[in-house]
Amino acid sequence: MNRSWLRPYAALAAVLVGLPALPTDARAQPSTPTVTWAVQPADRDGPDGRRWVERTLDPGQVVTEHLAVRNFGDAPVVFSLKAADGYLTDKGRFNMLPSHQTSVDGGTWISVQETVTVGPKATRVVPYTITVPDDATPGDHPAGIAATVTSADGTVAVESRVGFRVLLRASGTVAAALTVADLTATYRSTWNPFAAGALQVRYTAVNDGGVAVTGAGRVTAAGPFGLAERNVRAGVEELLPGGRRATGTRVGGVWGWGPVRTTVELTPAVRGGDPTGVEIRPGRTTVTVWAFPWAQLALALLLVVLGLVWRAVARRRRRRLAALLARARQEGRDSVRAG
Repeated sequence: MNRSWLRPYAALAAVLVGLPALPTDARAQPSTPTVTWAVQPADRDGPDGRRWVERTLDPGQVVTEHLAVRNFGDAPVVFSLKAADGYLTDKGRFNMLPSHQTSVDGGTWISVQETVTVGPKATRVVPYTITVPDDATPGDHPAGIAATVTSADGTVAVESRVGFRVLLRASGTVAAALTVADLTATYRSTWNPFAAGALQVRYTAVNDGGVAVTGAGRVTAAGPFGLAERNVRAGVEELLPGGRRATGTRVGGVWGWGPVRTTVELTPAVRGGDPTGVEIRPGRTTVTVWAFPWAQLALALLLVVLGLVWRAVARRRRRRLAALLARARQEGRDSVRAG
């Protein structure tokens, strides 16, 4: 099974409640002795080289996994072990719910002992159990498991944790589906009448399926009757089931000759696990925006004005020339009569 897609989520970043995240080797506040530790997937004998856990299980199935807690400090430490639902942050990074939030999905499938004491420069292997509910919905149920240390910063308790991702997939018929929501298109014209404008497209990609997916597709902009069609590639980073992410793109070379029909198409691709038998449901949404050729209209108006001015000047010149010729003829006739 190919797990290369999970590399960006090798380990959960250390999370401080109310403070910025710590690096993977989390450290407690300076007011307490320094605690540095790591948590890794393991077998009974110790760390097994995995950087995450990925399991596809049947409803009702029970399996046992192991984790290793490594204490790099010089004193024994009592770590709290916790499992929780997983989610993606706004920046697309994997994290798990903080302790004060209740898990309702994959985090509730994991049972692990509450604490473990690890001696200085030592490693302890701890088993944990994954129990899939009998009525589990087919698809992905992301979770995380971590070792936690709570330290005091004055009157504030600060929780630091280090862990890894546990991707749980319940077997069964699932669909990979993306929909496009909140589609808007804004035409940006240019004052150069000989240059096309651009279309700024914004939309929200929503994972309506049961598995984690990415999205790839295109954004198409076309004028009346499909003329002057322009295409650019569109893509969406990983979305967990039920997740959504706002994104956008720019379509250049669009001429503003009235209504511009803008279409966003996204086709989901399954992330991790076995995609065989997964139903693929692409998403497609269209919106029409009016684009007015202000620069071209200004140029046309200028040409009309110049044409009218030239016509008026030419007419005046013709009248003046005609008057001069008439005067010359009259002077000729007068000189003949005088002679």
